[in-house]
Amino acid sequence: MKKIFSMGLAILMIAVLALVGCSKGTSGSDESGKSSGSGSAKKDAMKLKVSITVSEQDTWGVAVKKWAQDVEEKTDGRISMKVYPNESLSNGNQPKGLEALQNGSTDISVHSTIIYNVLDQKFATPSLPWLIPDYEQADKAMNGEGGKQLMDLVRTKGIEPLAFGESGYRQITNSKHPIVTPEDIKGLKIRTPSMEMMVDTFKKFGGDPTVMNFAEVFTSLQQGVIDGQENPLPIILNSKLYEVQKYITVWNYIYDPLVFGINKKLYDGLDEETQKILKETAQEAAKYQIELNRKENDEILAKLKENGMEVVELTPEQIEAFQKEVKPIIDKYEDIVGKELLDAFRN
Repeated sequence: MKKIFSMGLAILMIAVLALVGCSKGTSGSDESGKSSGSGSAKKDAMKLKVSITVSEQDTWGVAVKKWAQDVEEKTDGRISMKVYPNESLSNGNQPKGLEALQNGSTDISVHSTIIYNVLDQKFATPSLPWLIPDYEQADKAMNGEGGKQLMDLVRTKGIEPLAFGESGYRQITNSKHPIVTPEDIKGLKIRTPSMEMMVDTFKKFGGDPTVMNFAEVFTSLQQGVIDGQENPLPIILNSKLYEVQKYITVWNYIYDPLVFGINKKLYDGLDEETQKILKETAQEAAKYQIELNRKENDEILAKLKENGMEVVELTPEQIEAFQKEVKPIIDKYEDIVGKELLDAFRN
């Protein structure tokens, strides 16, 4: 009987020790008694997928690379960000890329508000033709009431806006002839993104606007499916459009903001410290991106000339002729987006 009791006691002790061992293994503490963090959502490792529309050589890509480095450093490697350029996660389809951000299959993206326009036409506001004539007005609007209203609108779409960057002012290229007057656009097949306002604008000039994903633009220009396109200078250079376009007109007709956005459900589930790190580093990266973008403009024009493009830079007087043509577009969109939002960018 004593032998059986001793055996039972031994078995009981082994079981207790096993339970203690299991408990220690899942408590988030190592042998020194320090917390390993495995039991806290705050300290879980995260690998975030970041989608951008353009190449890693563009200012977007350079800035996002800096952002990723800063985040990894400030979180001691807990958060890593992998960049997917050229809209590769959505096979070149920008609206699909934005949809992926909304549903969480992509964690973070940098998209133009022109693409956000597919979600709500109010996103067209900062890009109405010549509404924001210069960078001074752009900074005032995006850092003021205009930017605040846009951020509130972004949040209603399941995306948390962390910062605004800029693709810059969009210029027009074509393979037929220099564009100096509105009449020069008549009959030209011009590619535009999926934005009704831009289609309306080129129709007003007598052009033949063609909505197309950017991934298809180079080949379509090469094959003569379209005659021209419009984009900021860095994209024109880095996409080597000078190989298939002879003429470029600098007319600053549209200001093109960028949204550094993160899936809102993901963001809302993070602790405050992580949210703060992501937002602050995004704002630093966006500021860096804007500085790079503006600094490069003169250099890019010189490179485009070196690569055989004929550059026309319109005078304020020449631009007035285009502005007069598109005034009805501004009037139309005031009814669509509302005078309050329009004035937030115009004043």
